[in-house]
Amino acid sequence: MRELRQAYARLPENAPVRLAKPTSNLFRFREPSSAPGLDVGAFGSVISVDPDSRTAEVGGMTTYEDLVAATLRHGLMPLVVPQLRTITLGGAVTGMGIESSSFRNGLPHESVEEMEILTGAGDVVVARRDNEHGDLFRGFPNSYGTLGYSLRLRIGLEPVKPYVHLRHLRFSSGEAAMAALGEICADRVHGGEAVDFVDGVAFARDELYLTLASFTDRAPWTSDYTGSDIYYTSIRRYAAPGPGDYLTVHDYLWRWDTDWFWCSRAFGVQNPVVRRFWPRSLKRSDVYRRLVALDRRTDFSRLLAYYRGAPPPEPLIQDIEVEVGRGAEFLDFFHDEVGMTPVWMCPLRLREGAGTGGADRADGHTWPLYPLEPDRLYVNFGFWGMVPVRPGGGRNYHNRLIEDEVSRLGGHKSLYSDAFYDEDDFWRLYNGDAYRKLKAVYDPGERLLDLYAKCVGNG
Repeated sequence: MRELRQAYARLPENAPVRLAKPTSNLFRFREPSSAPGLDVGAFGSVISVDPDSRTAEVGGMTTYEDLVAATLRHGLMPLVVPQLRTITLGGAVTGMGIESSSFRNGLPHESVEEMEILTGAGDVVVARRDNEHGDLFRGFPNSYGTLGYSLRLRIGLEPVKPYVHLRHLRFSSGEAAMAALGEICADRVHGGEAVDFVDGVAFARDELYLTLASFTDRAPWTSDYTGSDIYYTSIRRYAAPGPGDYLTVHDYLWRWDTDWFWCSRAFGVQNPVVRRFWPRSLKRSDVYRRLVALDRRTDFSRLLAYYRGAPPPEPLIQDIEVEVGRGAEFLDFFHDEVGMTPVWMCPLRLREGAGTGGADRADGHTWPLYPLEPDRLYVNFGFWGMVPVRPGGGRNYHNRLIEDEVSRLGGHKSLYSDAFYDEDDFWRLYNGDAYRKLKAVYDPGERLLDLYAKCVGNG
């Protein structure tokens, strides 16, 4: 720990502090920097798993791929496992993570019991909700490394069964799908079978599916979507009233990573001929993300569109969430104004805060920098790809349009990708008053960028 603090102190004070890490799941692409990064490689492993207390001690740079491999050996899993293998635990906590267990387990930071954090001031502190650094504990989520970096975390785990049974329910309208989503998430039972996971896909305005998944001890068969078959196309094939589908719990947790949801089609990986020769080891989100980074650096997609006489493409890689009662309204807007499909849908609700009477909430919220209301069900909509630039609208027309609509609907937008808010709107949406208080205490010298500079200024 002393070596890390010394290395941090040696970094140039006039350059942004960046971590020296091999992968990233951020989509705020930056120009390469010649300044040395902070080497946190020593904090990239699972320290221990305690089956009795159902907890794990984990380095902040540990990927969920490694964490899941360690916990499944004990019949346990993290309460929320984000969709992509190389997301790190620290990244999911200081950013935002979500998955199909979020309707009952909330967000990844809600299962954290303790964090050891290297602050912007160069100190290493242990933060828990009930100690002198409780304000940092609560304010760390959605700070994106602008208050400090997590070095070690203790998180809660939950038991699993060997298999997962999937049921895909089709709906012909957003209104019907959102109404069913609210009922299913409240009851946690459907058709007499417990519901442990919920997410969904909108293939069109009138073709939406909710996928209900349940732990089970036995499976009559298991599907494999790491070879020739593709998970998201199976949703239509196995839709009710059939028996559904079965996966091992391991394959269920990584069902979206193999094809990066559906984005692998942009690289030809869903073409049967290409897929036959594309190695399984390269069917991974981090591989595709590196290809996107290469495209951004070379501007290949825009040049290709130019020579084909097509409108230049606008990257549209976003996750937003609105309350379930306004989900159909957002989908109508999205189909009318954007037209990109498919769209991922994932319900979430805060795991905690409902019964505290406000006693554990800073500025009225348990997690002040991403202020969700307790006891309310939200729906995350994820859409990732390219859309033609609107004539006369500018390259970021659709991104800005979505930001405005999400704000109108009282929703939120994740900050892992490009954002375009002006500064006043940004701090209003992400609780600038609470953030500035934390910044003054834990990074008084402003060694780290502030949240606006990093997420909007693209620092």
